[in-house]
Amino acid sequence: MTYAQVTGSSPVTEDEIFEGHRDGKLSVAATRPISRPRDLSIAYTPGVAKVSRAIAEDAELAHRYTWADRLVVVVSDGTAVLGLGDIGASASLPVMEGKSVLFKTFGGLNSIPLVLNTTDVDEIVETLVRLRPSFGAVNLEDIAAPRCFELEDKLKAALDCPVMHDDQHGTAIVTLAALRGANLVLGRDIASQRVVISGAGAAGVACARILQEAGVGDVTVLDSKGIVHTGRAGLNPVKQKLAETTNAAGLRGGLTEALRGADVFLGLSGATIDETVLAGMADDPIVFALSNPDPEVHPEAAGRYAAIVATGRSDFPNQINNVLAFPGVFRGALDAGARAITENMKLAAAEAIFAVAQDDLGPDRIVPSPLDPRVAPEVAAAVAKAAIEDGVTT
Repeated sequence: MTYAQVTGSSPVTEDEIFEGHRDGKLSVAATRPISRPRDLSIAYTPGVAKVSRAIAEDAELAHRYTWADRLVVVVSDGTAVLGLGDIGASASLPVMEGKSVLFKTFGGLNSIPLVLNTTDVDEIVETLVRLRPSFGAVNLEDIAAPRCFELEDKLKAALDCPVMHDDQHGTAIVTLAALRGANLVLGRDIASQRVVISGAGAAGVACARILQEAGVGDVTVLDSKGIVHTGRAGLNPVKQKLAETTNAAGLRGGLTEALRGADVFLGLSGATIDETVLAGMADDPIVFALSNPDPEVHPEAAGRYAAIVATGRSDFPNQINNVLAFPGVFRGALDAGARAITENMKLAAAEAIFAVAQDDLGPDRIVPSPLDPRVAPEVAAAVAKAAIEDGVTT
């Protein structure tokens, strides 16, 4: 299927792309008109002093009388941007601006990008702790592994608000929803499957965890040195824990060995693979080649072996895109007054996406369109309900 068939339009040109980013993609809009002296007296001096005094006496009033309670900060150090790698804070800003646009468009949430000229975990934590009165939630973005795991853990401990590294958990949520959709189309049971994940970075680790929590029978993970297993020397703490909880078959070797007889391939490594290794998989396998902008294997090539193929791109069917998850996840968390985002909230988000997809499932429609207006509200409602059930609301 071509780009035009998927999108109903011609390919986007380079000129269109750069023009679409000219002067940035965000602006601040006033929510109250200021056209008379009376308006000015209410919005600013002297009226604003009454509100400030009230908040000084009762800090909880800031939730009602400022935008902080509904503001998500999109935070990055620019060390793992898309498939571009460590390109620095300034070069990451267009991505973070785009993320903020999506928060507003799909989740109805105010959002601002914060790109930081430091890769020191403690410095980033200190910065956000000091800025805490200004926002209501933190979306971590494009931060390299394994620092991203440490940073997320430390921020969760330091901040009394929702914190989520979207490259990990947004990807995991949508991947689980897509796998449920693919299995329903094919009439298969997730519990009996063996899933091979190529990539042990942020997304790979999070996907392994959520798939296990969802009941996938066996998960095997590979990094650049091959299958992650307990007998391998030199594993960092994250990979060591991964080795202890995955690879039930005790496999050794590389991708060829891992894929032999596997039901699902999940590509999250950024590296290309030889399409012929897919021939060793089980009959009519599922292939998710999610690296962006270049999938591990071209979808047309993967289609010669697989019953269902998905990518992270919008110009092929079955786009597994985080925008299906993060606007609704944060909206639901903030709607419920959640102090954190729990594992059950993530699972609830995946189930909500899957539920929307069931209305129009097919081999080339295993998840809803990222533009489907039903998704974010359904995800938000499911996440808010799970937050209340988990007892993490204020």
